[in-house]
Amino acid sequence: MADEPILVLAATGGQGRAVTGALLGRGARVRAMVRDPEGEAARRLADRGVTVVAGSLGDRGSLAAAMDGVASVFALTTPFEAGVDAEVAQGRSILAAAREARVPHLVFSSVAGADQESGVPHFDSKARIEAELASGDVPHTILGPTYFYDNALGGAERIRGGVLDLPLPSDRPLQQLARADHGAFAAEVLLDPAPYVGRRIELASDAPTPAQMADALGAALRRDVRHERVPLEAIGNPDMHAMWTFLNGPGYRVDLPSLHAAHPEIAWTGFADWARATFAPDD
Repeated sequence: MADEPILVLAATGGQGRAVTGALLGRGARVRAMVRDPEGEAARRLADRGVTVVAGSLGDRGSLAAAMDGVASVFALTTPFEAGVDAEVAQGRSILAAAREARVPHLVFSSVAGADQESGVPHFDSKARIEAELASGDVPHTILGPTYFYDNALGGAERIRGGVLDLPLPSDRPLQQLARADHGAFAAEVLLDPAPYVGRRIELASDAPTPAQMADALGAALRRDVRHERVPLEAIGNPDMHAMWTFLNGPGYRVDLPSLHAAHPEIAWTGFADWARATFAPDD
């Protein structure tokens, strides 16, 4: 297996880039499946020694071809282009291709809370994929990332203007994950699967409150940043409304102290450190 590559699906996306970077940092051979091998992001991967192949998450044939002869696969699905039914179809295509290619180990990046009957559409679609994976015969590990720090970048201009918009009380902790930590953990599982086969592991780096997030962002920007609570009724997207209702209710349930103690090899980046690296002025 040592000479066989590790396949990363959707390798130019946020998760895929982080996993690919972590694998390359550990000297692994990486094969990246992307939709556009001629795109700038794919060319950057190729420049780093990654073997780039064309394929789509919903195309079983291209998936099976990309999976041929690999040691392991990092897989994910997305509902944000064509909806949750399309996401489940992606999952089924990935699993069918993995069976066809006799993949030795597949790491599926799902979402924390998918096993809680949350009522969040894009959690429930991943739960359906998890169930099919668990009932099949592909050796696998399921990772459940919490809310990514990078989600804050969608409101970057508001943050730079002094306001952090979040639909949570200011004192409500929100378990979150650095993409780099997710990539490092996935790389660990992909490179040494034996301790992880058959397991479902939820991941979080930190659990700051919105008030603490605003303070950290303000310190990074060297200006005052305040949290402004967005009313749930102002969230028009049904999926996002359901997610924030869940996060205001039961929320994620990652045991951070146990997770971090069990995996000291992961940096477990604090939110304040991420904010400083992401928002600090260049001077």
